[in-house]
Amino acid sequence: MKLRDVGLTLALRAGLVLGLAAAAVIALGGAAFAQNVPEQFVVSGKAAEKIQDFTTINLATAERIADACEKAATAQGVQISIMVLDNDGNHVYMDRMDGQGYLNIITAEMKARTALMNRAPSKLLMNRVIQDPTVELQQMQLGEFANSGGLPVVVNKQLIGVVGVGGSAPRPPVWSDEICGHKALTEVIGPSVPPLVEDLPPRQNANPGNAPVPRFATANPPKTTLPAEFVVGGKGAGNVFDGNQISLAAAKKIARVCRDWAASKGGAASIYVVDNAGEFVHMERMDGQIYNNIRTALLKAQTSLKTRQPTSIANAQLKNNAAGTARQTVYFNLFTNSGGIPIVVDGQMIGAVGVGGGAGGGDENCAIEGLKATFGDHVTLPTYPAASTQAGPRG
Repeated sequence: MKLRDVGLTLALRAGLVLGLAAAAVIALGGAAFAQNVPEQFVVSGKAAEKIQDFTTINLATAERIADACEKAATAQGVQISIMVLDNDGNHVYMDRMDGQGYLNIITAEMKARTALMNRAPSKLLMNRVIQDPTVELQQMQLGEFANSGGLPVVVNKQLIGVVGVGGSAPRPPVWSDEICGHKALTEVIGPSVPPLVEDLPPRQNANPGNAPVPRFATANPPKTTLPAEFVVGGKGAGNVFDGNQISLAAAKKIARVCRDWAASKGGAASIYVVDNAGEFVHMERMDGQIYNNIRTALLKAQTSLKTRQPTSIANAQLKNNAAGTARQTVYFNLFTNSGGIPIVVDGQMIGAVGVGGGAGGGDENCAIEGLKATFGDHVTLPTYPAASTQAGPRG
């Protein structure tokens, strides 16, 4: 080999080594920077190793954001719904304050997902529509919701999740769903949270009509025979015309007792509580849970709501007679894993709970612990024949 060729080869090898070294430094630097989020905000330790992600918002942070927003809403005399998603779009934490209806609840999630898709406040899309109404069609085709109230949760330039708030009438600059979320993020994350996006005046209706708008309200709030702490009452019950809808306080207690019970068993759980209409009341995902854990918890709650039975009944029936039960579960979109229980208090169904993820000692057992602690002797629970006592409920 000629000396010139040897020199060129050595130079190329040296360049390759330097390039690989530089790439390694960049990769390491990028990894270090990506993981440069204080542990109090993100899933860490064994839970993060399990999901292979050290940059996703943890339950504690999501819960603090929701609590702060609800506290601000209470001070304003309004109710809100709030949804926190992780950076993969999974549900992490959700609350529906008493008196919130379907539109309030669903828009909270739509705003959160819009913020996640754009890595930016959902108000930016709303402002674009105000300036140019023709862009909204494309936004809808992309699944985006052009309304304010969705905000990214960013720590040290790392997106760890998003929050969406819905349900309250805007009164900027004093109050809006977005202001609620921003106040909560500032309280929990700190002063690094970017300032609010500018509010543009609403677009004028080009074709105003004079059609009369009817009022639909009742002078008499709906009545219930259940203890007041278990159900939505007063003005909240009047808003939704339902006196037997599980209260947020009761739903939270079910979940928190179940959460603590799962942790005491060395496990984790995803928990959904829905009302009689199937709308979310409360949801939380403990650290280390993956999509399947989260999704199955929701399916269990929805199945127990539709069937008015614990999902463990269909689970046992499937094992005892696979020929008939499979047909029913598919046609009626049921999910037969145990862990879903209707919430029946003093003979009245007020919602349903679904637990997924194993929960350390069984998903159904976890739900039962939450129900017993919340409602005591008022609640109806699944009972097993004496011959099956040793096996007991399973997750």
